[in-house]
Amino acid sequence: MLGQKFSVIMSVYAGDKAEYLQASIDSIYANTLQPNEIVLVVDGPVGDDISRVIKKYENQWPENLKVIWLEDNKGHGNARRVAMDNASCEIIAVMDSDDICVPERFAKQIDYIKNHPEVSVVGGNIAEFIDTVSNVVGCRVVPGENSEIYKYLKRRCPFNHMSVMFRKAAVESAGGYIDWHYNEDYYLWIRMAEKGYKFANLPEILVNVRVGKEMYQRRGGWKYFVSEYKLQKYMLAKGVISCPIFAWNVILRFLLQVVFPNNLRGVIFQKLARK
Repeated sequence: MLGQKFSVIMSVYAGDKAEYLQASIDSIYANTLQPNEIVLVVDGPVGDDISRVIKKYENQWPENLKVIWLEDNKGHGNARRVAMDNASCEIIAVMDSDDICVPERFAKQIDYIKNHPEVSVVGGNIAEFIDTVSNVVGCRVVPGENSEIYKYLKRRCPFNHMSVMFRKAAVESAGGYIDWHYNEDYYLWIRMAEKGYKFANLPEILVNVRVGKEMYQRRGGWKYFVSEYKLQKYMLAKGVISCPIFAWNVILRFLLQVVFPNNLRGVIFQKLARK
């Protein structure tokens, strides 16, 4: 039943930590269902510590670890696009370089995809932790059914990106990953929704995700707000959202990303936007 081939795509850059990358890759190889390959894009120059981790796994898993070294940093969206383009399997799972899969993640998603051929993307919930996996500070729970996901998409990103598994052909038909400051995944799901693809989220935690002050800093500031504002304008122009929803979304994002300081933003993310 679980014989479906699949690839895992990842990217790493100089700002990542070597020990986090190692823990992330270890969690992939510790899964009850192993991927046929991991495609790891090294997004620009990295330090010797990250290079040593990569070389370790190249030696340990020479047949199913594909490493692509980019000379310059291209950004998350472009790095993921390179990884997807170089993935040999039709089913692709996304993984971040500092997060940890639960052991049954891939088996559960492959089982769902095989039993629901109409679904093109399946994700799941995440547990957010600081320092150790046992120190959970919140969980991001997303809607499970296609109709609810479509409604949620009008307000917020309906997937936890690091938890998704998708059909490569469907993503490619929507244009694939296109770089959009910290929102390349949201932009992709919107374009797939425009084409009517079916979505799903499993009602359980699939990935443990590292969070901290740095995450809240990345989710704030003028540049981040402008990125979100342009995405809202795109949805308005395409008829995905109405003018009242556009106005409400922009006001909330301006307050959260520009007006509120990092510590207050962190409280809101942990207490109000999480369970």
